Amino acid sequence: MDLKKLVAVSGMAGVFKLVSNRSNGLIVQDFDTLKKKFVSSRKHQFTPLETISIYTEDDETSELKEVFQGMLDQIEERPPVSTSASPDEIRAYFETVLPNFDKERVYLSDIKKLIKWFNFLNQRDLFVPEEEEAEVETTTEEEA
Repeated sequence: MDLKKLVAVSGMAGVFKLVSNRSNGLIVQDFDTLKKKFVSSRKHQFTPLETISIYTEDDETSELKEVFQGMLDQIEERPPVSTSASPDEIRAYFETVLPNFDKERVYLSDIKKLIKWFNFLNQRDLFVPEEEEAEVETTTEEEA
């Protein structure tokens, strides 16, 4: 699962594909409309998904990629809860995904955002197993 080109933009719902970097902002692409748009760094903050980690109880962190993989692995027997569910239900679900998350430093709003991002990416079939990613990269390199 490659999160390198995925970016969250403050003030804008969803996740976007990073197309290009400018000195005063980013050019991002919407996954639904495929339209490209300039987003100014003066007005928005950008968070590449690959840089996000979740605090764990052992004073370490777990990468977002690992958390998403855990959610993906159990999606059949335990799909993500609704973000409008009770706080206890949301925390109980997240505990099945990442049992050792730091309950004091990982806020409910953080968990809700992760669930929203996961659902957004999963609905658009953007989770590609790493084996398939390697095959695609190898095929692309051979063609070049």
